[in-house]
Amino acid sequence: MHKPFSTGLVWFRRDLRVEDNAALFHALKNCNKVHCAFVFDTEILQHLPSQDRRVAFIRESLVELDELLRATALKAGVEASLAPQLGLIVLHGNTLKEIPHLAKQIEAQAVFANHDDEPAALGRDAQVRGGLANAGIAFHTYKDHVVFERQEVLTLASKPYTVFTPYKNAWLKKIRPEDLAAHPVAEHASALVPRPAKYRLPVPTLPDIDFENIDLTALHYKPGASGAQALLNDFLHRIDRYEETRNFPAIKGPSYLSVHLRFGTISIRQLALEAWRRYKTSEGASVWLSELIWRDFYAQILANFPHVTERCFKPDYDAIHWDHGPHGKALFAAWCEGRTGYPLVDAAMAQINQTGYMHNRLRMVVASFLTKDLGVDWRWGEKYFAQHLIDFDLSANNGGWQWASSSGCDAQPYFRIFNPVTQSEKFDPKGKFIKRYLPQLAGLERADIHAPWEAKPLALQAAGIKLGKDYPLPVVNHAEAREKTLARYAVVKKAS
Repeated sequence: MHKPFSTGLVWFRRDLRVEDNAALFHALKNCNKVHCAFVFDTEILQHLPSQDRRVAFIRESLVELDELLRATALKAGVEASLAPQLGLIVLHGNTLKEIPHLAKQIEAQAVFANHDDEPAALGRDAQVRGGLANAGIAFHTYKDHVVFERQEVLTLASKPYTVFTPYKNAWLKKIRPEDLAAHPVAEHASALVPRPAKYRLPVPTLPDIDFENIDLTALHYKPGASGAQALLNDFLHRIDRYEETRNFPAIKGPSYLSVHLRFGTISIRQLALEAWRRYKTSEGASVWLSELIWRDFYAQILANFPHVTERCFKPDYDAIHWDHGPHGKALFAAWCEGRTGYPLVDAAMAQINQTGYMHNRLRMVVASFLTKDLGVDWRWGEKYFAQHLIDFDLSANNGGWQWASSSGCDAQPYFRIFNPVTQSEKFDPKGKFIKRYLPQLAGLERADIHAPWEAKPLALQAAGIKLGKDYPLPVVNHAEAREKTLARYAVVKKAS
């Protein structure tokens, strides 16, 4: 079969896998020779701390991607003697220069990549497209990160959905087996060719790209496609119980696949297919499929309403007066450092600070607490999560924070305010999660661990706790904070 291009370049970004990769598939199908590259972009890296779990996760996943590309080419019949020359080209520099330069060096006629609809990525891609066009090189991009994107699911009035349930119903009505079919990469992998001599280098180490080595064992799972598949296999044994277990942070309830979805070490189509196959017969699978549809929903919100990255989705909510002064900054610092005096909130913040992960129920609890108990701007919390979460994804993180602060599309009503003590009693009834991250409270009995300030003096003494010294007193009174929040949000009520 005649292929339109002699040589193509696949530019990996948030799709660090070989299997079912749209850009890789289209490149192999349309080019006689295919090279693959990833760029550690200095424009992005310069803003990160020298120890960064995400960079470490990417680096380890690239080592496996390099090996998988080599193995896939050999399996497709590429000569075994070429094995050391095959694999991934990994660059470290400014992407705007590196990709056009590499494409020219290998004499590519086309570059292939998967869509990234984050505003900064769209700006970068537009510039890369221009740089490639100047050299007469085509730039082809494909849907890969979500099941339905951009304006694929629209209302009857041909407008993007802004409420989740109708969007979900339309998504389920539209979905077909072919939407979830895997791209057969292996069938075309004989087009993978050896790297040019100057690019036959191993994946750089973290110190090579000016980062410190970091221990990823705290994550309790492996990076790379193999790590993702291991987690999926484990989760499929538990998927039927997902609805019962997902809200309890001390229990192994979630899939823990969010970081793999973020960096594309697993295909969203594979996950959605597993859920869709079961969703009519398994409540757990049905709820998990809803979570995957939420992910698509927030991605299309970001694509169609990019103002959400700076402002409230609902403009009226921009009138809310947040506490940006010294008092607000002090409360924010207490929240960040897990010393609010509310054990579930503090344990959740200890989890993100120590591991780079936070249980989804707790993300809602701490976000509600920051905005509605402390009166602090949701954007401050959004930014903190963006810096610390290993699975940080702009659309989902923004959507979640705007949901919690009631400023987003289809958000909880502003007068719905989580009570951190009630949430603790309901979702960590025995205080197991709290004790794991706040060992100083381990001596408290079940009821007292949720609200230590209400414990009797003898109970605190028996547990060896002096409030204000061993564990902080609450920074706010929830009931009083609730009244202040209702007053703060009154500007919205007036506007609506």
